[in-house]
Amino acid sequence: MNATNPKKDLSYFQLRLLELLNKSYPELAKDTDFIEARSELALETYTNAIVSKYTHLEASHIANQVLFSDLPFSKMDLLFNIVCTEFNRDIKDKELRGFAEKMYSITLPVFNQYHLDANFEENEMYDALYTELTGTIQLWMDESLLIK
Repeated sequence: MNATNPKKDLSYFQLRLLELLNKSYPELAKDTDFIEARSELALETYTNAIVSKYTHLEASHIANQVLFSDLPFSKMDLLFNIVCTEFNRDIKDKELRGFAEKMYSITLPVFNQYHLDANFEENEMYDALYTELTGTIQLWMDESLLIK
C-alpha cells in the first residue's frame, strides 16, 4: 500500500454486507454510503446488545437483522434461479453464476417494467416476470448462437 492511495480496511459488518450485495444485489454493491451507514448501524446494534448482556451469538443475530433488513427484491437471485432451473441443460454447472451475471444487464429493461418490492415473489405478477425473463434469456441465447 502506498501513501498516496491508502487502502481502507473494511469492518466485519461491511464485509458481510458486501458479500451479500455482490451475490444478490449488484446494483447496491458500489453504494459505499449505504454500505457504511448500514454496517455502522449494525456495529452500534451489536455493541448495544453486548452492553445489554446479550451473548456474542445473540448480539450477532440482532446485528445481522439490522444489517440485512429492508433489502429490495433481488433481481440477481431471480435470474440465477431461472438460469439454474430453465437453462441447466444448456449451461455447465460451473458457468451458471457467470451466465446469470452476464444476463443481468441484458434483462434490466424487463425488470424495469415491473414494480419490484421486497415481497414481489408473492405478487401475482411474479409469474409474468419469470416467464418474460425466461423468454428474454432464450431469445438472447438463440441470437447468440446465430452469430457464432
